[in-house]
Amino acid sequence: MNNISKQDSIRGSFFSAIVADALCLGSHYEYDAKKIYKAYGEKPIEKFMSPGEMMGGMTHGIGWGEQNYHPGKKAGGTTDYGDYNILILEHLATITEPPRAFEVQRILPHWMNRLEHSWGSWICTMTKETYAQVKKGVPAQNLGGYSNATAIRHVAAHGYYEDEEVLVDVAKKAMFTHKETHALGGAEFFARVTNRVIDGKNPREAIEEVAILMGGFFEDKVRQAISKYEEESNPESDLSKEQFSDDLALTSMARLWDVGRSEPIKVGKASPTEGTLPGSVYFILKYANKEDGLKLALQANAMVGGDNASRGIMIGMVLGAYFGVDAIPSEWKESLDQWEYCEGLLNKLPLLKA
Repeated sequence: MNNISKQDSIRGSFFSAIVADALCLGSHYEYDAKKIYKAYGEKPIEKFMSPGEMMGGMTHGIGWGEQNYHPGKKAGGTTDYGDYNILILEHLATITEPPRAFEVQRILPHWMNRLEHSWGSWICTMTKETYAQVKKGVPAQNLGGYSNATAIRHVAAHGYYEDEEVLVDVAKKAMFTHKETHALGGAEFFARVTNRVIDGKNPREAIEEVAILMGGFFEDKVRQAISKYEEESNPESDLSKEQFSDDLALTSMARLWDVGRSEPIKVGKASPTEGTLPGSVYFILKYANKEDGLKLALQANAMVGGDNASRGIMIGMVLGAYFGVDAIPSEWKESLDQWEYCEGLLNKLPLLKA
């Protein structure tokens, strides 16, 4: 474990997730990695960008068409993935005395208010569906739809709860718009991995432990990611010699997905857990042992495109927990819109109080 305090690890986890998300705002849902590379001056992203900046103001969300997916946002802001994590942080910061269980019912009024008045980001299909359910009076425990997209929102909970099983419960409840098994399992997987990294394990050790614990689909996906990471990092492999090796690594780990609107895409870059989980694990493993690994991982993830913001939360929370908050480049800290706001809220959480 890097020589950082538990509090620095928790702060690193939250802020790295938010920074990773904000880095993806400009290229979120652009599925052409070569287009991103060309637009960004043929080098890795170095600063936050507004939606579609350098790419004509829009991105090509295959299946959804070319559009600005986050019309209320500007450089330094977050996508809906970051928004949800800040929303959960806001909620947790109000229930510090005494610490208590996380209840979906209690967060619904705040969530509804934000959606109605100050969202500004893409509103996903499951969020729309769940909003309609709440309006109809559907009980909190029955909310959500059957999307297999992982949408991790509980990162701030690592500053509130220490027990792993409690964190898993919170991770699933924070995804109250989803009730599909793989999506909720993705939240569980990264809650467990992040908790173990905060407790001192290195990312690979934590990932392999949790994969074995959860078994089945999750163990298979982790095994797939490890194999692809080892292939890409082998200088003798064909993949390692490719300029866009990360892009090829992610797309080669998943089936084609015919979304029925325009052209089929490879799920490795899209939202479903079968792509986001191994894709995120791939980036975590590739950069965990490198100098400036956190920065390099967040840049590389953004440059691949697709649903990079979803992956960014997972990569950021794990590597941020490992490297600590001070590993985040100062220029990103200074230009993230809500850094000071979130820092004030984090300092109210039980495990982060001064």
